[in-house]
Amino acid sequence: MTLNAFVPLKGHSARVPGKNLRPFAGAPLFHTIVRTLQQATTVDRIYVDTDDDEIAASAAALDGVVVVRRNPALVGDEVSMNLLIGDFLANHPDEHLLQTHSTNPLLTAETIDDAVGRYFADPDATSLFAVTRIQARLYFGDLTPVNHDPTELLPTQDLPPVYLENSNFYVFSRAGFLEGGTRITARPMLYEMDPVEAVDIDEERDFRM
Repeated sequence: MTLNAFVPLKGHSARVPGKNLRPFAGAPLFHTIVRTLQQATTVDRIYVDTDDDEIAASAAALDGVVVVRRNPALVGDEVSMNLLIGDFLANHPDEHLLQTHSTNPLLTAETIDDAVGRYFADPDATSLFAVTRIQARLYFGDLTPVNHDPTELLPTQDLPPVYLENSNFYVFSRAGFLEGGTRITARPMLYEMDPVEAVDIDEERDFRM
């Protein structure tokens, strides 16, 4: 089974200025995720949602990409991704959707295809999201241990894993999203990724690395 992809790209970026259009491997950064989605056999159409004229023009020149101009009421750094998805689904009939970002340039088409396949293989799941496993000694800010006993000092490989939502991608059904208004629905699945592939550009240092 296949689905469409939704890629939100705003013109302004507070922490990494101009990141979506910044040159990366010889092209604007967002072209990397578009190429990956083009190579994924489980992805049909790629929707790029943007508030920026330059991004829109660049995206429109790419094969398989449909540009969606962002609702002016939803422009801004503090707008929730769930609101953008909800607005998209209000205007498009997709029963299932994959949402991803330009900031995970090492994500592969093979990973996307495997994740989408697992999602469709589980009839009980209404969403799937990418995570990175962490097996390390973690603490809350008040120094309460999260997943270990400091008096035992178990080898880290023996600690119970915790999972980081790494923002690489989210797959969800229309019905599941509309039920709660969130891309992680009431019946989600975890999809564990290699931490190197899952690197997300969140700060300037991430882009340089």
